[in-house]
Amino acid sequence: MTIHPEIAKILATLPAPDGSPLNPGDMRAGEAAQVQPLEDRLPLHSVEDATAVTPAGEVPVRIYTPVEADAYGILVYFHGGAFFLGSLDTHDHVARALAKETGHKVISVGYRLAPEAAFPAGLEDCYGVVRWAAEQGSSLGWNGKNLAIAGDSSGGNFVAAVAAKAHDDGFNRITHQVLFYPSLDLDFDADRYPSMRENAEGYGLETAGLAPFNSFYLENGADPADPFVSPIKRGDLSGLPAALVITAEHDPLRDEGELYGRHLSAAGVDATVSRYEGANHGFVQNFAWIPEFYRAFEETGEFLNAGTVSNKGTASTEGTAP
Repeated sequence: MTIHPEIAKILATLPAPDGSPLNPGDMRAGEAAQVQPLEDRLPLHSVEDATAVTPAGEVPVRIYTPVEADAYGILVYFHGGAFFLGSLDTHDHVARALAKETGHKVISVGYRLAPEAAFPAGLEDCYGVVRWAAEQGSSLGWNGKNLAIAGDSSGGNFVAAVAAKAHDDGFNRITHQVLFYPSLDLDFDADRYPSMRENAEGYGLETAGLAPFNSFYLENGADPADPFVSPIKRGDLSGLPAALVITAEHDPLRDEGELYGRHLSAAGVDATVSRYEGANHGFVQNFAWIPEFYRAFEETGEFLNAGTVSNKGTASTEGTAP
């Protein structure tokens, strides 16, 4: 189907790429200026900033508690942004929606960004926070059951890489992985996947922009063939956590996400691929106000809570908020 008309209206206002060099500082400032005021954000029982002490160093996190309960499943969330954009603030609304619709306590990770910290710094931060969450389970109110990880775009890359790293290390506490339109193959040959050509221009994220956007993450010479850089390159996916891969119809990255889901299934992993028709890359962050795209959060809740009782409910108070 064609792009959703509400998305099309926004896309029509965007300037065409002019090929000028990317300026991370200016782009981050532009993102920060778009962050919703606190009073306009979805209220939850509590939202608190904290610091996770990990082998990679101290990592800022933001902890979202949806409702008051005795214990919770834990969902560790890695924001997107091509490895050099995004923050706890720019994706605050995503974390809030995930907490509300899953009933899980969400821990959003403020990992180090490229180019100041190229591969593997962000990955190490994300993995470290997952291990920290398991170690701090009692103080976090973890029910000892679900320990899920989720991420969008480059955050989806981290989800796949963290799941693989945990498996290799014998850390078997991760129960679910959720990947929203993930960036899983940093070899950006435009002929590698049909969606790279089909959705090359006009849908927000453009195929020609993938290499320059992600070059900051590879600045230290990281090899796109490394499975921890491009998780789709991993040869053996057996033993990884159950997966939900959500893709967008009009996204250059659509096909690599869907192929990864098929590879997981072929390896014996319980994997579901869910394509959102009429959507573009970034729709979970940018267009979840459209009901059919907000559905991605509800689908995530259903995936995490299948066979369990969730803490999903209506919160009436806001705790300590950043």
